[in-house]
Amino acid sequence: MTSRVICMGAHIADALGWPFTAVPPGQHLEFIEQIKFTVAGTAAAPSVNLAKLGVDVATVGRIGKDTIGDFVRATMAGYGVNTEHLVVDPTRQTSASLLPIRRDGSRPALHVIGANAGLTEADVPWHIVEKAEIFHLGGAFILPGLDGAPMARVLKRVKELGLTVTMDFLMSPRDDAQSLIGPSLQYVDYLMPNIEEAGWLVGSEDRQEIITWLHGQGAGHTVLTMGGDGVSIAANGDAETVLPAYAIDVVDTTGCGDAFTSGLISGLLDGLDVIGASERGLACGSLVATGLGSDAGIVDREQVAEFQRSQPRLAV
Repeated sequence: MTSRVICMGAHIADALGWPFTAVPPGQHLEFIEQIKFTVAGTAAAPSVNLAKLGVDVATVGRIGKDTIGDFVRATMAGYGVNTEHLVVDPTRQTSASLLPIRRDGSRPALHVIGANAGLTEADVPWHIVEKAEIFHLGGAFILPGLDGAPMARVLKRVKELGLTVTMDFLMSPRDDAQSLIGPSLQYVDYLMPNIEEAGWLVGSEDRQEIITWLHGQGAGHTVLTMGGDGVSIAANGDAETVLPAYAIDVVDTTGCGDAFTSGLISGLLDGLDVIGASERGLACGSLVATGLGSDAGIVDREQVAEFQRSQPRLAV
């Protein structure tokens, strides 16, 4: 089976509760309105959304030999994602997160890295990669078997095969961040972190400094998602363009960046330029924010297009 997009990296099962206000003391009970289980992660969630958008996509990653892994595989396959290249790790559990969602859509996270830690360059199915058009790597900094030199080797070979490379990452501040990801950025055509994580990586809160550093490492385009401030887009060496955010009622921000990724990738496949593709990505991310979990909001391509036509925007 030929897939136009390969998504490799983090596969996570999320357990979300909404709305979260406080941890009850001792063994007290507190009632909330909704608990939901979803497939998440910077490779898995874009795969699901790409399938919703009608794109042939294969996902590459590791899950555990457990019921959580069964849920991840079955759910993704149910949306039409090619899951043949999900490797079952015999010693680690499937990666998972507990996410108590506040009413404003923000949330802390409790995370088990699990089987994602076992993913290595040996897991790349080159026989399907060489037939694809776009390779998305999602989850740098929580993929210790790939982070650093192995990631650079994988992306270098992907580029030599003629594919477009997109990347997103998941991180908290860490001293070795630049050394882990820096060598890979020269092979990335579209780098799509959120502005906070990009700032942690660069060590600055100044957007222009962030863009300059990422371009200096060789990234072809920076596409920085900024929540209610929209999206910053800059080709290497060019000035940025900022697209305004949509006016929406935010329920949960989980998975918005992954949805943006799927919209941008599907736009590139349709021949849109980076601005047009980012406009679709912005719509996809906004739709996901209106519901609970990474799988919320997006129905299909037509629904996203109608949202783009009709939904009001905020001022830049």
